[in-house]
Amino acid sequence: MQPTLDLMSPETRANPYPLYAELRRTGIRQVEPGGMWAVSRYEDVAAVLKDPRRFSSEGLARGFLPPWIQRNPTAQSLVVKDPPEHARLRGRVARAFGPAALAVLEPEIRAIAHELTQRLLHADGEVDFVEAFALRLPVRVLGLLFGLEADEYPKLKGWADDLVSIPAGQHPPEEQARIRQSLVDMERCFEDLIEARRSAPEHDLVSELIRPGEDGSVLTHEELISFLFSLLPAGVETTVYLLANTMYVLSDRPDDFARVRADMRLVPRLIEEVLRFEPPGHSSLRITTEETELAGVHLPRGAVVVVLLASALRDERQFPGADRIDLARGGSSHMAFGHGIHFCLGAMLARLEARLGLEALLPRLQGFTRSPVPIDWSRSLIARGPLALPLKFSPA
Repeated sequence: MQPTLDLMSPETRANPYPLYAELRRTGIRQVEPGGMWAVSRYEDVAAVLKDPRRFSSEGLARGFLPPWIQRNPTAQSLVVKDPPEHARLRGRVARAFGPAALAVLEPEIRAIAHELTQRLLHADGEVDFVEAFALRLPVRVLGLLFGLEADEYPKLKGWADDLVSIPAGQHPPEEQARIRQSLVDMERCFEDLIEARRSAPEHDLVSELIRPGEDGSVLTHEELISFLFSLLPAGVETTVYLLANTMYVLSDRPDDFARVRADMRLVPRLIEEVLRFEPPGHSSLRITTEETELAGVHLPRGAVVVVLLASALRDERQFPGADRIDLARGGSSHMAFGHGIHFCLGAMLARLEARLGLEALLPRLQGFTRSPVPIDWSRSLIARGPLALPLKFSPA
């Protein structure tokens, strides 16, 4: 009998890659929490994500609605829809994240990145990079996208954390109460925002989503709320952890830091390699719609499948030398933002924020060191990054 492997154990959350390697060796098998079926090899992960007919996202709604939560609009959002409903909703909102929309945002993102860099370099001693830079950049960008008042910005990360933690398993009563209150506060905030934009549209994402599409279609109020709920963790967590993971990776690799700093054209390649090597998104969940077979393993109907993106991106059969950073690797990591119909709508925005953030920061550094204190990593099954990253900077 195979030993039980727990994806949420403290040891695994601190360093999941040995467990992922074991799963790739042994193939598809059940893991904790909940006896989910873990899919870890690149080709198997790709097969699941490209097949929404057999591996459904809609069944995931129950993961966002455990018995202790009465209402969570994420459970009706784009991320848990299958075709044809998924195509309708995605087509309706995709324009808000296209190249034209991002080109308008780019100068504002660049200005925020330079402002945060200035503050970072004027701080005395050790600084928590997550709090001082990696968090503030995407939160301010998302606040601008939403059209929120600045005093609402600090709430966004806490709300995002609570949302992504819901499917991870058991929560003590005090956490349940806090998460329920976060959901209430989020919905109240978005309700007020939608009402304000219906009365007086502005140049922001909510106003764009309220307007009829090119075919005259409109999103219902519930669809608007659900989309804003799903966008929050995607817009905050992904970029926070991408920036923090990049600096974490570079702190152990001064030669790579020096190489990128000497040639800033390497920044996009660095981002792609960090997305592969230490991705913000570690897994996605699916439900089997019928009895099926994958890689020679029988899966019953209704099985919960955990698709380990981060394991697939360390698969030696797909990426030679997968356990090392290689700036010459080239190409896009692709599945770091998902694959198939649920490829992340915000991938272009996350890449843009990371690029502009690093382009503002790295040339201003002579070097930096990381505190020897062990890193406390996020406890989400879905996303992974340092909760804090103490760094000491040497300005150029």
